[in-house]
Amino acid sequence: VTSPSQEPSPVVKKLHPQNHRKRPPFGSGTRLCHFSHKKLLARSIDGRRVISFGASSYGYDIRVSHRFRIFTNVYGTVIDPKNFDSKGLVEVIGDVCLIPPNSFALALSVEWFRIPNNVLTICVGKSTYARCGIIVNVTPFEPGWEGRAVLEISNTTPLPAKIYAGEGLAQVLFFESDTPCRTSYADRNGKYQCQKDIVLATI
Repeated sequence: VTSPSQEPSPVVKKLHPQNHRKRPPFGSGTRLCHFSHKKLLARSIDGRRVISFGASSYGYDIRVSHRFRIFTNVYGTVIDPKNFDSKGLVEVIGDVCLIPPNSFALALSVEWFRIPNNVLTICVGKSTYARCGIIVNVTPFEPGWEGRAVLEISNTTPLPAKIYAGEGLAQVLFFESDTPCRTSYADRNGKYQCQKDIVLATI
């Protein structure tokens, strides 16, 4: 995991079997990874409290960038995953994104990910946002995938909801296998490989 101001560095380290008692339910030879560096979650910036981000014991809390795309019904567009019409989205760039009630937005991670061929990630929401009715849905980062993550944010409440750019939004958990996959995301030329911006649905 790297940010724009950091050099690439190894992010996961294999857990020795004697150091854990229970493996996650992803099959034989698969284990949860932990981070090799000692940086803790960041909870403030220049003395200002923020929604935490950075490395935790078994995951990494990613930040959301300043660019968002909010779904709108102004143009009467139909959402079609096979033929996505960008007119159904409004772009917002700023320190705070206000998502309308019962609406949905796409966003982008600050961090750039490079997933090894024997690692799979699962991304889950942060408790702070979940307790506000804000759900983050991010599909797994497959072995061999590289890029900035597109983050899907749902405001399930009947009220407008704020999302704070540059702060934590979701937690990524890394699962490591004893052996690399046979065909990685890069090997099959995945359509979202090396994405640098909010890439819309495509087939």
